[in-house]
Amino acid sequence: MEKRMGRSANTHRTPEAISVTPTAPPVDLVHLTRHSLGDTELEREVLQLFVAQSSVYLNRLKEASNGEQWRRATRTISGAARGIGAWNLAASADTAALFGHNVEDDRSRNAIIDVENQITLVNAYIRSLFLIH
Repeated sequence: MEKRMGRSANTHRTPEAISVTPTAPPVDLVHLTRHSLGDTELEREVLQLFVAQSSVYLNRLKEASNGEQWRRATRTISGAARGIGAWNLAASADTAALFGHNVEDDRSRNAIIDVENQITLVNAYIRSLFLIH
């Protein structure tokens, strides 16, 4: 799957060592391979599950009516993103978590937009992996 998905195996990085950057691929496939122990079918299943569930997670964030619901939604998105190596999405969700004290605030609305944009980017990238390979 490494070659089929266009991976470069030239680095060994931990999530803590990865800097969030707009030029990084939306999903760190090396991270995903490490966590799946190289099982390409498991990788495919995990990525497909992420695509399927991400809209549910995003809707929970959009529908949050209090700070606790907001925090749960952002933590769920962040955790799911970290699981597949979607570092920029995880960072967006972590930032959004800071604004959950007032879900009607402009910063909260902007955070939702940012998280939604990141989810769209990640999902498009995942879909492209399956179309091309």
